[in-house]
Amino acid sequence: MNPIVYAIPVFFALIGLELLWARRRGLPVYGFADAVGSISLGTLSQLTGLYSKLVVIGLYALAHEHLRVTDLPIDSAWTWIAGLVLYDFCYYWQHRLSHEVSLLWASHVVHHQSESFNLSTALRQTSTGFLFGWVFYLPMALLGFPPLVFIVVGLIDLLYQYWIHTELVGKLGWFDRVFASPSNHRVHHGVNDRYLDRNYGGILILWDRMFGTFVEESDEEPVVYGTRAPLGTLDPLWANVEVYAALARDSWRTRGWADRLRLWFARPGWRPAELAARYPKAPFEMPRRARFDPPVGARLRLYVATQFALLTAGATACLAWSTSNPDWRELVAVAWLCFSLWSLAALIEGRRWAVLCEWGRHVVLGVALVAVVVSRGV
Repeated sequence: MNPIVYAIPVFFALIGLELLWARRRGLPVYGFADAVGSISLGTLSQLTGLYSKLVVIGLYALAHEHLRVTDLPIDSAWTWIAGLVLYDFCYYWQHRLSHEVSLLWASHVVHHQSESFNLSTALRQTSTGFLFGWVFYLPMALLGFPPLVFIVVGLIDLLYQYWIHTELVGKLGWFDRVFASPSNHRVHHGVNDRYLDRNYGGILILWDRMFGTFVEESDEEPVVYGTRAPLGTLDPLWANVEVYAALARDSWRTRGWADRLRLWFARPGWRPAELAARYPKAPFEMPRRARFDPPVGARLRLYVATQFALLTAGATACLAWSTSNPDWRELVAVAWLCFSLWSLAALIEGRRWAVLCEWGRHVVLGVALVAVVVSRGV
């Protein structure tokens, strides 16, 4: 069974505790629409990950099988400890270059689009990271770390980072100097000049101290969260492709082939001078405009919350029962869940056609359930 299935109840329990704690302290940490958007993206990432992770693990296993220079014993504690440290080191460089190379940022941007910072933000993950992220972990395969070690330490590194997405935990003294912590990671999500593109560490913040990317959170300058080009929608599909689309559009408009190629590998935001002149963009300024936060009435909130809970349960079931050889029914279920997340986002934003989408997906579900009952009855 997918180990994330066991973590899901813990994720939501901690989100509930954080929400209660924030309300008790009178802090506006959560917004309904933003939290739904973040969790939708996490759900979409896990659903698509049922298949994309097979690509990553398969490529790693292939490299380990044919290119490793040594064999590391899987029953040695040192293999696991060294594997975790090396994975975190590789993660630092993947994370850092995902902020410095536009093509990689196009995937990673999803995690930064929320203008809030809470435990639901931690679940806001990309669905396209498998395209290039695996390259950064090839050193582990070449050094002989077995695929199981790669999978487990990667999961540990990912799960550790959940708790550091909160505003309710302050500075932690010596811990902040060694490990990634809430204070350190708040900096990472900031768009302030002082904080931009800093503190990349997954578990250890020591990498940032070693390579000059560490900045301490300042009490005098609160962190402003999000991206410098706000997403402005809850659409989970567009969230995953918006930067790819912008790069493709700019590349099409650019006249020189060298600049067309450079667009994809330059720092995010770079554009050729001739393109910037023909299609200017307003410069980023602080303080930024108000957050994107569509109003949600009480009845709509209840409907969305109920549907979202059912969709989360359905997605969890897919994660629990999925196999490495999915049949058409599983693929249809995953497609329906993804469509449902997109439809609910449109409903929250008040899209006129969203109600038709909602009716449509309920009809499809009803037909599918009837078909299942009839087939089992026969």
